[in-house]
Amino acid sequence: MQSSTSNSIGLNVGPSGRAIAQPMDIDLLEALYQHTSLERVSSAQYLAMSLWFLERELRGFSSFFKKESLSEQEHGFNFAKYMIARGQTVELEEVTKPIQEWKTVQELVTLSFQMEADVTTSVQQLYSLAERSNDTRTTVFLDPVIDEQIKSEDDMAYLLGKVKFANNDPSALFIIDNELKIN
Repeated sequence: MQSSTSNSIGLNVGPSGRAIAQPMDIDLLEALYQHTSLERVSSAQYLAMSLWFLERELRGFSSFFKKESLSEQEHGFNFAKYMIARGQTVELEEVTKPIQEWKTVQELVTLSFQMEADVTTSVQQLYSLAERSNDTRTTVFLDPVIDEQIKSEDDMAYLLGKVKFANNDPSALFIIDNELKIN
């Protein structure tokens, strides 16, 4: 458990000096850091995808992936805010350079589906860690995250299904692109 006790008034405080009601298990905290990094990496990857589509005049796809990038950035920020609320200092890791070239739209969307599946797995692992360490605060924090993540994974699977069905046909991809512009 990561905390120290203030001798003068008997409060638990985290590394940032902020008062905390319940110390965090160190393994859970490390997993939260790793998940925050995963959200940041996903944000950078979705931005690269958005730009790839923009370069190919597919503005609907570009807009969709730009929104995904901003969403992942917001998720990472929410995890950081949660750790701060729990008295922790947020440790950000370096974000790796995203992939920027794909042969087909399907290859790109397949990667995006896998990214969503990886984020879902990470959140589920966080939940399990929180349960094992009896950290109800974290499970309550994660409940809406899990719901949103399952929806994101489903939306990406739906887009992947449409792109697979299009079978790299430019006309079909333009139709999907136009649908993404509207949404």
